[in-house]
Amino acid sequence: MSSPRILLTISGSIPELLDEDVAAGLRPRTDYRVMAERLAADVVDVEQALAQTGRLGRLVQRLAGNGALVGWCAFRLRNEYDVVATDGEHVGVPWEVLTRVFGRRGARHVMIAHVLSAPKKAAVMRWTRLAARVDAYIVYCRHQADFLRDELGVPAARIVESAFMVDTEYFDPARSDVPRRRMICSAGLERRDYPTLIKAVDGLDVEVVITASSAWSRRADSSAGEQLPDNVTVTRLDMPDFRDMYAAAAFVVMPLERVEFQAGITTILEAMSMGRAVVCTRVPGQTDSVIDGETAVLVPPGDPDALRSAIERLLADPDDADRMGRNGQAWVLEHARIEQYADEVGAAIAGVLAA
Repeated sequence: MSSPRILLTISGSIPELLDEDVAAGLRPRTDYRVMAERLAADVVDVEQALAQTGRLGRLVQRLAGNGALVGWCAFRLRNEYDVVATDGEHVGVPWEVLTRVFGRRGARHVMIAHVLSAPKKAAVMRWTRLAARVDAYIVYCRHQADFLRDELGVPAARIVESAFMVDTEYFDPARSDVPRRRMICSAGLERRDYPTLIKAVDGLDVEVVITASSAWSRRADSSAGEQLPDNVTVTRLDMPDFRDMYAAAAFVVMPLERVEFQAGITTILEAMSMGRAVVCTRVPGQTDSVIDGETAVLVPPGDPDALRSAIERLLADPDDADRMGRNGQAWVLEHARIEQYADEVGAAIAGVLAA
């Protein structure tokens, strides 16, 4: 029996020197490279989609964005594959719209669902009844799984819950020799509540480093325009320095707006992989890896006093912070290794093909 033909979509551009940088230890492995290797899959990103679709593809990109462009390219290739795995609803929904209009013929569809509970997306899914057309969903938090099942009527058997992933070989505390210091850090852009963090640490006897950048998020930096206290620095770092920042930190803080998806999960899993406790906002989208009192301390959203209290408590009790850091590292190694994630996607694909 021949191996299934699998196409993975990437709604961004694969860096030109990605493989060289990974080999040189300058950056972690990416999920799509590991999945492509373990599943013997092909990958299509924005640049490849543009090359295959020409002027019309550029028009689609300009009018509807990268997700629609890659979704359309995957649709054009659907008869060459047994399964198309789309990396989010911004790709998967356009793909499903096209299959409804022009007919599927060919590939089954596995879609990562990031935040289908957002009101506009939920309305589209209900109105078009597209939810029933996707063969399997991969979700990163329980809240989205519950929404798919309870609100959109997706059978539980077609929902795969995954912990997301981190390259534990790269984010390994043994790979950094920087000394720890009285410093806490935070990182990323997607739905970050940096103003609350900045208020919480104003005047505290601790260095605070914020790296407000992201390879994927188009959100604005919420720390921009804030009056920074003397103990707060906002910066950008390359990946080796990023890893060293985690290694040097007493623990990591993840201040979030109220979200229903796993905003911040990349930073959280990287920090946990490095053996660092996490202080995180308690929100519906972050309930799985951040376990209050075990791997993290959870605080109410938008409450600088509660956040300050949690930070002060862990600074005063480094042994407890280290305990949670060890727990977090063990949790990641059991649930969120990048290889495990690739195999979970592979199992979802196998399940769709066997149905």
